[in-house]
Amino acid sequence: MVDTNTYIKQLKDTYPLRASVLRDIIQALRLPLGSRGLDAGCGIGLQALLLAEAVGSTGHVTGLDISQEFLLHAEGVVNESSLSDQISFQQGDVSNLPFDDDTFEWVWSADCVGYPAEEQALPLLKELARVVKPGGTVAILAWSSQQLLPGYPLLEARLNATCSAFIPYFDGKRPETHFSRALGWFHEVGIEDSIAQTFVGDVHAPLSDGMRNALILFFQMLWGEPQPGVSQEDWAEYQRLCAPDSPDFILNCPHYYAFFTYSMFRGKVPR
Repeated sequence: MVDTNTYIKQLKDTYPLRASVLRDIIQALRLPLGSRGLDAGCGIGLQALLLAEAVGSTGHVTGLDISQEFLLHAEGVVNESSLSDQISFQQGDVSNLPFDDDTFEWVWSADCVGYPAEEQALPLLKELARVVKPGGTVAILAWSSQQLLPGYPLLEARLNATCSAFIPYFDGKRPETHFSRALGWFHEVGIEDSIAQTFVGDVHAPLSDGMRNALILFFQMLWGEPQPGVSQEDWAEYQRLCAPDSPDFILNCPHYYAFFTYSMFRGKVPR
């Protein structure tokens, strides 16, 4: 288990890889200028900044997270920005939001509700919808795939299947609890006009130092802890390609290209 300080550093250091596509996703929501919304499971506040940009100077974003350590870091991040007057934070549990019914015009939850597989997704989604005004938007988002080892699709598929960081969450779960089934969750809790969209982020050489470091961290986060099912051959190949001190380190490839996807599910609270 990664300690909180290490996880905060991982979130910060991998953000250069994700920032551009997250901004595109939030722009696709077309949040009303001047609206008030909730970032449920806001983490260290990086997406709250993007949401505040989207709603403009007269809008407001409330970030909520159960971790006091995350919120302290988020407050520092926001206070260093020009958007501090538009963002506030509150500690709380997504399963029991400390807000009245119909408080917000929209709610956003990224890599939190239902991710990557969640037996309790329906009550969590219902709780998000409770605090949104009729006609308002509920949106949940999660990382959904990656191709980070160009030229090695079979190896990457086996790594994902046998030693991915997600395996403990998927093992033994019912298919309908997986995040990709979220349209069904929206239907069950009565959220209307639901749609699904997948957004692609990509990166290619030449890599900046920040992007290079972000990719190294992602290799470690995704595959750094082998599961019993990984073969010795695949583990050796992973280390050959993904260890920065390896002569065959894949990020040294002059024509490196990779992509990843985020999937978003959104709908409207009934009027």
